[in-house]
Amino acid sequence: MRSAIHNSFGEPADVLVAGDSAIPQPGPNEVRIKTILSPIHNHDLWTVRGSYGYKPKLPAIGGSEAVGTIDALGEGVTGATIGQRVAAASVHGTWAEYFIAPAAGLVPVPAAISDEAAAQLIAMPFSAISLLEFLEVKSGDWVIQNTANGAVGKTLAMLAAARGVHTVNLVRRDAGVDELSALGIANAVSTATAGWQKQVRAITGGAPIRAAVDSIGGKASSELLSLLGEDGLLVSFGTATGEPMQISSGDLIFKHAVVKGFWGAKVSAAMPAATKGRLIGELLRLVASGELKLPIEGIFELERIADAVKASLTPGKAGKVLLKP
Repeated sequence: MRSAIHNSFGEPADVLVAGDSAIPQPGPNEVRIKTILSPIHNHDLWTVRGSYGYKPKLPAIGGSEAVGTIDALGEGVTGATIGQRVAAASVHGTWAEYFIAPAAGLVPVPAAISDEAAAQLIAMPFSAISLLEFLEVKSGDWVIQNTANGAVGKTLAMLAAARGVHTVNLVRRDAGVDELSALGIANAVSTATAGWQKQVRAITGGAPIRAAVDSIGGKASSELLSLLGEDGLLVSFGTATGEPMQISSGDLIFKHAVVKGFWGAKVSAAMPAATKGRLIGELLRLVASGELKLPIEGIFELERIADAVKASLTPGKAGKVLLKP
């Protein structure tokens, strides 16, 4: 089968090539899936670089999420049928014509959801909806987040709106405001604009901000903390700068604020099955209704893996870059 392979760790555009691999065989309680589309996530690229928590044995096929049709059933599999369209995430080797997935983790895809949306249905959207649950906010509350024009940021804003939760969406480029507006996401503020904090306070009308999501680190952490209301929650979701969080002791003490880390894999592993099922159901409903939009930047053949990676790393892209075997 054709696949996107790397024989060494390094910059993805340099080490990933299209090549031939053996068609995998499903083991007990596994299925083989014929890939329709598979997204390029940031964590996929970190894995290729060798800098992620999971380090595959080389040579390795990239990718961790896809939509496809069930092609073969392993021993003991029940409730799945050949030809059924399903989405799978937290798997390996999806940048190929076929891949293996645990039968228990499959999400059947309704006809109302497109292949383009189904391909990216689980990893980022599920992280976003799990994060929203983690914040413990309710309808009418305010949340502020930075890097709001990233995949998780956009999704969080749309999911929050569907629940009646207000968001202030910070971006680092003025053009980012228009990118969010094109998706119907309001309350976007560019931190490249002088006095942006005043814009935030004007948007909330002085209402307390209950929670903040920091995906940058460094001084951005302190900026979010300064805008939090009393007893607010600051969550570290990522570190785009690679710098330690800078936190004001005064804000932390006098606001009685709480700082927590959020790692999606750990939260998902500890989540009760009933809660996970409820959240997946909410995602499916919102995507099918159009309330949650999962846009794409483009679709690339596996043979153009280097071009696809470069497109995925381009700032200001419209959405996910997808690979098609």
